[in-house]
Amino acid sequence: MEHEHITASFDAELNGLRAKILTMGGKVEVMINGSVNSLVNRDSALARLMIAMDHEVNTLEVAVDEKCLQLLALRNPAARDLRFVALALKIVTDLERMGDHCAKIAKRAIELNDEPPIKPYIDIPYMAHWTEVMVKEALDAFVREDVELAQKVCADDHLVDGLNTKIQRELLTFMMEDRAIINRAIKLNSVSKILERIADHATNIAEMVIFMVRGKDVRHAADYPRNAPDHAKAV
Repeated sequence: MEHEHITASFDAELNGLRAKILTMGGKVEVMINGSVNSLVNRDSALARLMIAMDHEVNTLEVAVDEKCLQLLALRNPAARDLRFVALALKIVTDLERMGDHCAKIAKRAIELNDEPPIKPYIDIPYMAHWTEVMVKEALDAFVREDVELAQKVCADDHLVDGLNTKIQRELLTFMMEDRAIINRAIKLNSVSKILERIADHATNIAEMVIFMVRGKDVRHAADYPRNAPDHAKAV
């Protein structure tokens, strides 16, 4: 009976850890959407809200780190539970960096909102949408221990990479045609690169989920299948 009580208590702590990570991930999803919308809609007040939200993400990172270290010290987890706690420590690092990146997008938005737009924003919101989807699905894969969903996230990274390349080429063309827009184009270039980095962090989480479930590290495996999904090939 005592052993069952200890097991139930440990499971409750792991579930609490999952909940904190999902809360942190939810805030990051809001920040991806909000920071890009602050650019598209020229809403600097929203941009400042997204910058402030980064502090909430940082606070959650500290709370999760402390809980993980407590579990490692007092619960002495083994095998899969140990991989879960180790993964949680890494996930919050990726999420915290995503929050930092979103704050940078919001700062670029505030700067760009004071200047005329180069063109209507089309590809950047589309890129932000898929980046947000990747983050959400990476976290869903983590909670459900879903390897197939994690593999989808890894494949979808090709779509975001393709959009980033397309945006870079387009901005380069604009800069060659009109030197007056170079400063604005460089800032938009920064936004595109930042979204691509956020997608990379989502991929990191997905790869770690595969490790947690299968015990296999696929981060640098040359034979690991990462075929681009159909919607990525169209970019």
